[in-house]
Amino acid sequence: MTRRCFQSIALALTPVLLLLNGCNNQNNSNNADATTIKIGEFASLTGGEAAFGRSAHNGTAIAVDDINAAGGVLGKKLELITEDNQSKDGESATAVKKMISRDKVIAILGEVASGRSLEAAPICQQFKVPQISPSSTNPKVTQMGDYIFRVCWEDKFQGSTVLAKFGLDGLKAKRVALLTDVGAPYSVGLATYFKQGFTAGGGEIVVEQKYTKDDKDFKAQLTTVKASNPDAIFIPGYYGQVTLIALQARELGIKVPIFGGDGWEAPELIQGTGAAEALEGCYFSTHFTPDQEGSMAKQYVAKYEKKHGVRPDAMGALGYDTVLVLVDAIKRAGGTDSAKLRDALAQTKDVEGVTGKITIDSERNARKPAVIIGIKGGKFVYHSTINP
Repeated sequence: MTRRCFQSIALALTPVLLLLNGCNNQNNSNNADATTIKIGEFASLTGGEAAFGRSAHNGTAIAVDDINAAGGVLGKKLELITEDNQSKDGESATAVKKMISRDKVIAILGEVASGRSLEAAPICQQFKVPQISPSSTNPKVTQMGDYIFRVCWEDKFQGSTVLAKFGLDGLKAKRVALLTDVGAPYSVGLATYFKQGFTAGGGEIVVEQKYTKDDKDFKAQLTTVKASNPDAIFIPGYYGQVTLIALQARELGIKVPIFGGDGWEAPELIQGTGAAEALEGCYFSTHFTPDQEGSMAKQYVAKYEKKHGVRPDAMGALGYDTVLVLVDAIKRAGGTDSAKLRDALAQTKDVEGVTGKITIDSERNARKPAVIIGIKGGKFVYHSTINP
């Protein structure tokens, strides 16, 4: 082969080699001399879970603005690059690959939904780019690798401790019917842990029914539920389906309380004709309440209300906290080298956040209390706090 052929092949391969080198070493080289620190965020800004994604993004953006207004990090401003996964399967992986390879981000923030965090985690782990989820509670998320973190508790605590305890002690329910979204890792995981904790505490699951996120008619499942005569119904799902299920349950004459997890928390849960009435006296667990004590929480609530005209929910507060935890780690790491940043994140201890003090445990989860919210008079009302 001639020298000219070798030169032609080398030129042809150069873009590919640069791309691969950029993916594997972007924290150590490309960002070292950058004028900003690029952070990637993927969120469901449109689609079925858009209320979650928009709220988390709003909180994240406020935190970035606050950090930059205070001078940035290590002399550089933060640059937030956001991709919308449209609440669709497969879009998160595409978005994360793009932000890592093309945008050269030093960390990925997201997602709210566990299923979409599970899409992104193998990619972040492969290219050694830390990922911090604000609120993906499925235990499998952080089990994907040592570069994967979250600033919330996970479903073993939410299901087997918080919701099982609340069902037994708060609702005085001994017989519970269970409806699970079989296509959502979040729902399946939370249901599993709830059953374990509830039955261990002396409760009985009298019937289990299944649905998917595309279902609109739940009357067949609810007819079976009604026949089982439960004390309460547990739905570990997302707000869109929960509202429909509650409306149809009341139409069938089912009057018992319905309760669930943090997937319920969105203003849309009680919006629309009859929704608030159907869910009156129902409850869900979550990570934060706007009435939470602490100066940082109160300042955040005021900023959010001023900017967006509504009170923030837990997703926004956790979005804010992902930025605080990342910035704290960058400072302690002395830069954005991926390995040093990963180590610093793993050593996070008592970072003061909107949702409380954040310490990352050995499994890269945050340990903190959970909040129970009731629905009364068409509003979300604080009910109680359950500690780990």
